[in-house]
Amino acid sequence: MPPAYTQLKSTIKDWPLQKILYMALLGFSAGVPILLIFSTLSLWLSEAGVSKSAVTYFSWAALGYSFKFIWAPIVDKLPLPILSKVLGRRRGWLLLAQCAVIGSILWMASVDPIYGLSAMAFGAVALGFSSATQDIVIDAYRIECAEPKAQALLSSTYIAGYRIGTIVAGAGGLYLAYLFGSRPDAYIYSAWQNTYLIMALVMGVGILTTLYIPEPKDEGESAYPYATSSYVRFFLLFLLSVFVLIITYNYFPAVTINAGKFQLIADFLVGALQLFIALFVAVFVGVVGANYGLADKKMVIENYCQPIQEFFVRYGRLAIWVLLLVGFYRVSDIVMGAISNVFYQDLGYNKLQIANVTKVFGVIMTILGSFLGGFLTLKWGVIKVLLLGAGLSALTNIAFIGLSLLSATEPSINALAAVIAIDNLSAGLAVAVFIAWLSSLTSISFTATQYAIFSSLMTLFPKLLGGYSGTMVEGIGYSWFFIFTAVLGIPVMLLILYLNKHISIK
Repeated sequence: MPPAYTQLKSTIKDWPLQKILYMALLGFSAGVPILLIFSTLSLWLSEAGVSKSAVTYFSWAALGYSFKFIWAPIVDKLPLPILSKVLGRRRGWLLLAQCAVIGSILWMASVDPIYGLSAMAFGAVALGFSSATQDIVIDAYRIECAEPKAQALLSSTYIAGYRIGTIVAGAGGLYLAYLFGSRPDAYIYSAWQNTYLIMALVMGVGILTTLYIPEPKDEGESAYPYATSSYVRFFLLFLLSVFVLIITYNYFPAVTINAGKFQLIADFLVGALQLFIALFVAVFVGVVGANYGLADKKMVIENYCQPIQEFFVRYGRLAIWVLLLVGFYRVSDIVMGAISNVFYQDLGYNKLQIANVTKVFGVIMTILGSFLGGFLTLKWGVIKVLLLGAGLSALTNIAFIGLSLLSATEPSINALAAVIAIDNLSAGLAVAVFIAWLSSLTSISFTATQYAIFSSLMTLFPKLLGGYSGTMVEGIGYSWFFIFTAVLGIPVMLLILYLNKHISIK
């Protein structure tokens, strides 16, 4: 028997096969909700006659993923009545999050956006928040359920399950809405309602998985070392800070800057400044509250201050530049993605064509791109592939101009497939190397919290800017919009080169 075969057989024998299956199913459960508040929802709203600017504003509902680091310590440290005792530390929170996901999907299904756009927005925000909470718990479960050498395998399996979940919610959602009879020129609310009801049922896969899988490790009383009153005070201080954040952001004095052609950029900068001020005020309230005994000061420091302090001590004056790269590396892809489905529909492609090419074929290309990114990273190193991913992600957006020209008279499936192939291969490559780099940034002492911060930050600014994509398209047209998203990649590449010169990205 060849030695290579013997070695492969021995390696497979050591694989944690049960845990691989668990992570595939949990990945599926995590992949379903995101498109229900992103591209699938954008088509529903578009068919209902909602304007492009309002449609893309709904992408902000996914900002829960970008702020999950704020409540990650709550999920990590706070015991749940009954659930934590019966199911354990991780599974209790996982079940709660999945039930909240299902409840949010049912909420959205019960609303016709023609008559209740605000109610739909609240449902989408609730889905973003609950889905991001599910992601926090799954990440913690994956890290704790297996030894470090198995993490790469479990992560790959999770990503595969996640992509399948996005196919079901993306392509499957469009198939169902089409089969139930809704069309761009003949909107039927019940078709989309039934689609979302089925998606809520699909989330049952996650519920069953959570009830079946074992708790990753039994820590007993050591999982919750503080007194019950300390957890209650910690949670109440968190709620107070969130309340202050919402009030400060919503009632911030309106500031209007007349910037002419650059009005969108000015509005974005003002909105970002308003958000940062609200965050600062919320943090200030939390610090003051901890100092005056509203919560256990030691608990607050352990969960919020030490992970951030360690990162800034480690990187010093370069820490801000590292965070800028984390926050803007995927800006070209995400800003483009907020309007992509509406763009395809405006070119004349129907839901089945969009589902087949962008949601099924496109996801397959993304998976292949991620494998390619992993292989090239091993061969060339992180810096070269980071640069390649940033450059390709920006340049491939130009290909959409060609698609609009080729489909000007009649939609071309071959042209759409070709553009989706190069775009998704590039995106998969970029995401794979970027996640590898993010993992290298974390300290072993604060892996979960720091990774939550990085994974939140990497989508925060792109999604904020993506919310304006519909307004930009209405103002400058698709071609100039695609050029704008491509140009966004230039400073990202310069930032990679600068950081590599000073900290040697590996």
